[in-house]
Amino acid sequence: MATAQDAAPAPASALQQTIQNFFDLPGRQKMAMLVALATAIALAVGVLLWSRTQDYAILFSNLEERDGGAIVTALQAQNVPYKFTPGGGAILVPGDRVHDIRLQLAAQGLPRGGMVGFELMENQKLGVSQFHEQINYQRGLEGELSRTIQAIGSVAGARVHLAMPKRTAFLRDDKTPTASVFVNLHPGRNLDTAQVAGIVHLVASSVPNMSNEGVSVIDETGKLLTNKNDPLRAAGLDPTQLRYIEEIEQAYLRRIETILEPLVGKGNFRAQVTADVDFNRVEQTDEVYKPNPAQQQAIRSQQSSEMLTRDPTAEGVPGALTNQPPVPATAPITSPGIAGATAADGKVLTRNASNTINYEVDRTIQHTTRAMGAIKRLSVAVVVNHRSKTDKNGKTTTAAPTDAEIERINNLVREAVGFSPDRGDSLNVAASEFAADLVEETPELPLWKDPEIIDIGKQALRYLLVLAVLAYVAFGVIKPLMKSIAPPPRAEDEEETERTAGESDEEGEVGEDGARTTLSPAGQKATSYEAKLERARELARNDPKMVANLVKEWMGVSEEGRK
Repeated sequence: MATAQDAAPAPASALQQTIQNFFDLPGRQKMAMLVALATAIALAVGVLLWSRTQDYAILFSNLEERDGGAIVTALQAQNVPYKFTPGGGAILVPGDRVHDIRLQLAAQGLPRGGMVGFELMENQKLGVSQFHEQINYQRGLEGELSRTIQAIGSVAGARVHLAMPKRTAFLRDDKTPTASVFVNLHPGRNLDTAQVAGIVHLVASSVPNMSNEGVSVIDETGKLLTNKNDPLRAAGLDPTQLRYIEEIEQAYLRRIETILEPLVGKGNFRAQVTADVDFNRVEQTDEVYKPNPAQQQAIRSQQSSEMLTRDPTAEGVPGALTNQPPVPATAPITSPGIAGATAADGKVLTRNASNTINYEVDRTIQHTTRAMGAIKRLSVAVVVNHRSKTDKNGKTTTAAPTDAEIERINNLVREAVGFSPDRGDSLNVAASEFAADLVEETPELPLWKDPEIIDIGKQALRYLLVLAVLAYVAFGVIKPLMKSIAPPPRAEDEEETERTAGESDEEGEVGEDGARTTLSPAGQKATSYEAKLERARELARNDPKMVANLVKEWMGVSEEGRK
């Protein structure tokens, strides 16, 4: 029981002895040990922090100073670490939090893009004049339009300037508003005609009484994108017409591919379609008259008239010639519709009859308006590859399609494209062996050049470096320091060591012939003494501090014994 109580405080006494040994060291040695220990700890901590360094990603770039300051203030309020690029053109945050931070800043209305919208109307003072209210409304409208235009993928920034004249009570003095739009495009991007027209229509629709002709759009190079005096447009050429022709041709190609792929296989044919499109707008009115058939004649109107006249008595200048009777005619005179009769008094009556019949006429009036984009003519060309056949021996040969197969393909393509001879369409189907594609083999990328392998190697090297530094700190700095200030072994341990050494020495020595030689008691005593002496000398050479501490302990024990 006493032995257990004596052994219990051994670790505490060993720690106290270690601390005491450290304080017993000279000042320079203690300072060197402290500096070495602090350096090792700082190195280990630095390597650990470096290994846990986060990858930063761009949060926002090309910000105006006002927006940048507001974003930095918001990041500081949220305790989000951030950095700036060397040029100061972008704000960097940890890559795994970029999207969350953007959403949080968007909820706060950041970035504002250096412009204000209708939120300017929310903070108006009570006594603001009508003029200032109109100015604020115009500024807010310009800001909102700029934000909307910036939402287009190709646009990096936009500014809108509105010229809104003051309204008057006189209509002849009223002027229409106009607008100018400046767009800053992303590098390598551009706006097509449809996008420019969309911007123009957007601005014109947002301002009352503004027409599309009153909106001008320019890019960052100063190029006018809404050139109304474009010579191509003046000549009647429109890029949209070319796109329309291309869409028609692609539609016909898809029809041909859909019907031929199941027959000859994908990639075994090539087809091209050329469409001649008429973009003229034609209005035509035709009026056609046709005679009615005899069985379907319809009387529109009918008029009959009859007139009887009596010859007047002979009159003339009195004389012999006048009183003579008329000479009788040599031949009878008959006239259609005229009949002669003798009245009771002997005078001749003349009858004149007429009958007029109006028939209905078959009349057709046709008004035709031909819309733009009508197809005038189609030209189709199809080339079919030779078929591959493999015989029983595994040999592959090619054979051209037969005439019947070509004729069948010809008929199918005719039906697919709506072939019209009246329109002047043409179709040509030919068979030819396709040339083999020369595929360049891409050399396999070595492992040391593979980006994924490089990233994995960097990560592994980082962790290996951390382990190496920690091992150096543990075994190269801390362990030697602890060993140098550790207390000497206790007397019980030395006695145990000596007893073990003595027992091994008593066992004897082995001679050259393998026989064990037993030493005499005097020889054993001498050998044990010499071994102990040699061990003491070795300890004194290797660890003089421990020997000095041991001597001090002996001297302390001796002094206590004397007392």
